Amino acid sequence: MSNEVSASDLNIDFDRGGEQELFKWFVASFLFGKRIQQDIAAEAYRVIVDEHGYDTPTKLGDCSWQEIVDMLGEGHYVRYDESTAERLLQLCEKLNTQYHGKVTEIYESSESQEEFEKRLADFNGVGPKTVEIFMREAKQVLH
Repeated sequence: MSNEVSASDLNIDFDRGGEQELFKWFVASFLFGKRIQQDIAAEAYRVIVDEHGYDTPTKLGDCSWQEIVDMLGEGHYVRYDESTAERLLQLCEKLNTQYHGKVTEIYESSESQEEFEKRLADFNGVGPKTVEIFMREAKQVLH
């Protein structure tokens, strides 16, 4: 696996289903944005989304903290598993309550790409690296 894992490497196809695919890429970008090996982050993503089917903010947000910790463990994402589980739950909660569970609503609520990126960075645990990874591919879909 190359240094930069792409959405297509994770079978995320923005043409297939915009909103759900954007959420999946947001989760993947969140996992990749941490100081952890890319192949481990990719495996954790696959466990959560592909194996367990938590591919929407509602489904993932309905998981318990322990369920997410366990899934991260299955993917060998153990260095930051507890804080990552908490932040993923917070991400889903904020996305569901403030943006009706839609990444596109964050974009539509923003006056500019800069504001959109700032809103993304306002999610707990989302820093500049996560925003950079997300925008690398999402900007093609969001226009």
